Amino acid sequence: MSIQLLDESTINKIAAGEVIERPASIVKELTENAIDADASVITIEIRDGGISMIRVTDNGGGIPADEVKTAFLRHATSKIQRAEDILHVRSLGFRGEALASISAVSRIELITRQRDALTGIRYAAEGGKETVFEEVGAPGGTTVITRDLFFNTPVRRSFLKAAVTETAHVAALAEELALSHPEISIRFLANGQSRFHTSGNREVKDIIYQLYGREIASKLLPVSRTEQGFSVQGFIGRPEISRGSRALEHYCVNGRYIKSQLLAKAIEDGYGDRMMQHNFPFAVLFLETDPETVDVNVHPTKREVRFSDTQACYLFLRSAVEDALQRAELIRLSSLQEENKKKAAQSAALGRDARSQEALRAEARPQHKKPPEPFETQRLTEERKREAEEQALSLSSFLSAYGQRQINQSAKAENTGTSESKTAESHTKPDTGQTADREAVSERKAVAEEKPAFETVERGGQYALFRPEERKNLRLIGAVFDTYWLAERGNSLYLIDQHAAHEKVNYERLLASYRKQELSSQRLEPPLLITLSAEEQALLESERESFEKIGFSVEHFGGSSYAVRAVPNILPSVLKEELLKTMFASLAEGQRADDVPLLIIEKTASMSCKAAIKGNQHISLAEAEALLDELFSLENPYNCPHGRPTIIELTKTELERRFKRIV
Repeated sequence: MSIQLLDESTINKIAAGEVIERPASIVKELTENAIDADASVITIEIRDGGISMIRVTDNGGGIPADEVKTAFLRHATSKIQRAEDILHVRSLGFRGEALASISAVSRIELITRQRDALTGIRYAAEGGKETVFEEVGAPGGTTVITRDLFFNTPVRRSFLKAAVTETAHVAALAEELALSHPEISIRFLANGQSRFHTSGNREVKDIIYQLYGREIASKLLPVSRTEQGFSVQGFIGRPEISRGSRALEHYCVNGRYIKSQLLAKAIEDGYGDRMMQHNFPFAVLFLETDPETVDVNVHPTKREVRFSDTQACYLFLRSAVEDALQRAELIRLSSLQEENKKKAAQSAALGRDARSQEALRAEARPQHKKPPEPFETQRLTEERKREAEEQALSLSSFLSAYGQRQINQSAKAENTGTSESKTAESHTKPDTGQTADREAVSERKAVAEEKPAFETVERGGQYALFRPEERKNLRLIGAVFDTYWLAERGNSLYLIDQHAAHEKVNYERLLASYRKQELSSQRLEPPLLITLSAEEQALLESERESFEKIGFSVEHFGGSSYAVRAVPNILPSVLKEELLKTMFASLAEGQRADDVPLLIIEKTASMSCKAAIKGNQHISLAEAEALLDELFSLENPYNCPHGRPTIIELTKTELERRFKRIV
């Protein structure tokens, strides 16, 4: 078959395959164009998952009338002029392929007007061929409508998923855009229904609340750090907010939403053993750095970037996450939130059922009855009010007969100093019982407004509860099941898992001894021969001094083979060859050579677990006190090496709710 030049239509369809994979790709390209046009309000609307229709409307600067046709040509862009400009680009788009690729595989319509122009332009095309170009009246900004995606490439259309699946992809993209650009009001509609609408007030926390609900929004920790050419702002979730995938990890680089294994690992390593194994944290982070240190031209979708100094970026972000966690109080609070949610759902369901039954009864009633006259309505309302008051009075008298007032007296005596006068007044008016009711309401308000056990403070990087001066205020009061110790402080009860606490103490002891000891080497006779890849050889040569400091002695043996003549004499259970391989893997992912290798951490955690006291194993009060003393001296006392909590808090308010003293 002879070599021939492809026609322009075929070239455009092939090129479109790199940019347009599914309806979400079109939404991404059009929305990024709107953001680059300085839009402050963007509306995204789709039908049938975006397959039948996508409409993106913005109030940006618009396109000049004489440049509309040019905008639909391949590689036509206003963002850059030379290849060198990519090194300094701040805009989201710069390749000039979006509109050309979209028009090649769909029926597209564009309506645009510049802010200072009297009229706008309407342009339409099908399969890359122009069908309409006319002057129209239009609001300022740009509206792009695409219909019948892949109508001229049926093979590509057959690879699309169901409309529900495609809608989910577009919704996820819209959420990412909303999180990455809190300064823009973004509205997303699917099949005529509004999914969400952000305000554009720059408050990231408001967007998180709207997209993920109160539970996540109430458990956020701020992140803020600037050093060595990097700056990061945003929020991370407390360790208990976790998922089995990285779906809740969001991060932007210079305003561009990306996915990066390097940044994901930095965030997860920042959590360390605070997170349960195989779980991933919640994060919304905005990283700023010099555009010249980031390559955004890696893939046509611009979702991947490369950093010129991966190690510096990794260490910076990991330190920022660690610092945010170290400054926060991370004791897990036991609450009735889930129980309350279930009750609310049940109440709502009962309410709906009751309303439905009432509606059915209303339909079954004879329709000839007239509604009561105004004076009759007023009389019936007064009668119902008197009946309700009589029932309340009889209930109060009944409770008083069984000592309810005495219970109120003792409860108020603990909280206020004025309870005696109020109790005396209640005994002088036994005929109504209303005073006792008012006192009960006051008591509930007092307990509901009860302050937490302590304020979250920052003092030398120490936690609020686990400051050394707070140890004397934590009083051990007993144990249950020979597994959990009970401690009291202020208005909180703490449950401490003796196995997790001892495991954590053992783990920190072993790692501290590893860091402090003078590392010695163990000679190997004969030497261990290993084969290294080209990347591993480069890492070994660049970090040879660090390897020798740890205790390794490695010599080139010819070709890709190396002879390991000495290994560090640490943790006898650690396999020396496996330790070397894990160090190579860690260095390739951006870690430093002097960081504690992952294999040592895993082996240390396993040894700590085996040596710790177990559940259902009785220990004395003195042993528990000594264990708490050591726990208070740790940098991170909240989790065992496997991420399980060592301590849980239950407030007095929660206990009052469980005993129905407050509602």
